[in-house]
Amino acid sequence: QVQLVESGGGLVEVGGSLRLSCAASELTFSTYAMAWFRQAPGKEREFVAVVSPTVDMTYYADSVKGRFTISRDNAKNMVYLQMNGLKFEDTALYYCSARRYAIAYHSTDYDYWGQGTQVTVSS
Repeated sequence: QVQLVESGGGLVEVGGSLRLSCAASELTFSTYAMAWFRQAPGKEREFVAVVSPTVDMTYYADSVKGRFTISRDNAKNMVYLQMNGLKFEDTALYYCSARRYAIAYHSTDYDYWGQGTQVTVSS
């Protein structure tokens, strides 16, 4: 059974940084595009960033471009999200997701999901 387990969330001040991690198991990790999505209270789940299976392509939502960096380590079955310059509006539950082969930007295109890790940005 495929498992995605996120960690690294927490409470951080505006302008601060966090690094989220996602550990994947029971899948051929190097054949999956890996993405981060987030969902704030009362809002729909939104795309944050995605990395292709072979790490040659990354894409970001405009709202996080230049502040967040997605990366992966195929040897460790891990994907990361480095978040710098955090803003109030980055507060959300962050989810790791996996999709076979090709990258995508819509949550409905993803096959597997973690339980999420909470990020709260405060003053």
